[in-house]
Amino acid sequence: MATLVQEHLPPSLTAESEPPSLFDGTIRLYIAYICPYAQRVWITRNYKGLQDKIELVPIDLQNRPAWYKEKVYPQNKVPSLEHNNKVIGESLDLIKYLDIHFEGPSVTPEDPAKKEFAEELIAYSDKANSIIYGAFREGDPEKAAGEVFDQLENALKKFDDGPFLLGEFSLVDIAYAPFIERFQLVLADVFNYDITAGRPKLAAWLEELNKIEAYKSTRQDPKQLVEGFKKRFFGIYSAY
Repeated sequence: MATLVQEHLPPSLTAESEPPSLFDGTIRLYIAYICPYAQRVWITRNYKGLQDKIELVPIDLQNRPAWYKEKVYPQNKVPSLEHNNKVIGESLDLIKYLDIHFEGPSVTPEDPAKKEFAEELIAYSDKANSIIYGAFREGDPEKAAGEVFDQLENALKKFDDGPFLLGEFSLVDIAYAPFIERFQLVLADVFNYDITAGRPKLAAWLEELNKIEAYKSTRQDPKQLVEGFKKRFFGIYSAY
């Protein structure tokens, strides 16, 4: 892992904020602190030790500036990366882009078997998220969620050279971590459902993830994350 770099996180830019000096040679990663898709790329940046090379530009998604869509990224989503006079997006593509185009520890396995399994797990990741999001909307996610977490428990048994999904920490863990973090919090809070019960490999994976500073430094207030899910999926508003 790259040397830890402590950084001051800038405030989120809003509709009232001026844009940065676009395409001036600065490499910028546009994120939202609460967005799990953006968190994937933010973790990758940190793990590779690129805090001094890639500037974070956080966007307030509830009050996003018009210039972001007009001048930066017409899709008006995060994450996006400003590099070499162009802006590219999509979180899974950006993880790979950072790994290919920038120095620092690789998050891509060299072993052919691990590469193949990585592609399988990456392909499944957004499907898994969709299953659980859909179950939230139906109001009874335990069965559907259980199937996804059982898949992860089994995946964690495939390689025995470490606690992560490919043994060593990789882009696969980065793809899943922001979402599993949120699902664990919400399922415990709303449904009193412990995703690690009967899943020791998953419990160990979560424990080891929280030892990785590149991930820990991107985590947001759990209460805020749970509150956001409650508002979005259950219409629940609570004070904290």
